[in-house]
Amino acid sequence: MEFEDDAFVLAARAHGESGAIVELLTQNHGRYAAHVAGGNSRRVRPFLQPGAQVVVRYRARVSDQLGSASLEPVGEGPAALFDDPLALAGLAAAASVAAGALPEREPHPGAYLAFEALSGALAIPEIWPAVFVRFEAGLLQDLGFGLDLSKCAATGSTDDLIYVSPRTGRAVSRDAGEPYKERLLPLPPFMLGAQAGLASGDVGAGLDLTGHFLEAFIFGPLNRPLPPARLWLLDRLREADRL
Repeated sequence: MEFEDDAFVLAARAHGESGAIVELLTQNHGRYAAHVAGGNSRRVRPFLQPGAQVVVRYRARVSDQLGSASLEPVGEGPAALFDDPLALAGLAAAASVAAGALPEREPHPGAYLAFEALSGALAIPEIWPAVFVRFEAGLLQDLGFGLDLSKCAATGSTDDLIYVSPRTGRAVSRDAGEPYKERLLPLPPFMLGAQAGLASGDVGAGLDLTGHFLEAFIFGPLNRPLPPARLWLLDRLREADRL
């Protein structure tokens, strides 16, 4: 089995004296692990950081075995963010969420595109935390657990949608949700459209929303918590007053 594809590095760990096992999010083949010869060397290690973009050439003798890969770096990758530790934390968190949520060897081009969009936005400090929320919502969508924010679950109205049902992931209007508002999740306006803008507290509400459904639908059934890198990102955003 052989293929060549665009990919993002999700994680890498040393293997043997100089090799590495690298987890990749490929555009057309999904999440793949591969052995990279020399991956633990000083020359290769810099472009095996989480979020690095590469071209992967993968080869395996049989399809169900761990194959080997050669990687060619694309662009600067995480090195371009070295002066912005918060953005680097966002990239690491996105990589860890994707690595934990996506099944292996199952194509998810929507997840790749969501990761690519976030990667491109990380250079813009004012917007990337909101794009991170959209990345997680896109990941849920691509895995079949998308939020339905098109209309009120109770009335069918498309106006004044400010809540989400924590059970179904469907939007709820202000009037319909009033009697139950303590049990509903806040819906930040930017998740309904790019024209809404960002207000204080919106990013935090968005991360609470996507985190709830990642936990309920993805990580919980796997008996795993949300990745530590995501929890650390929330702490860093809170410290920077970015939530």
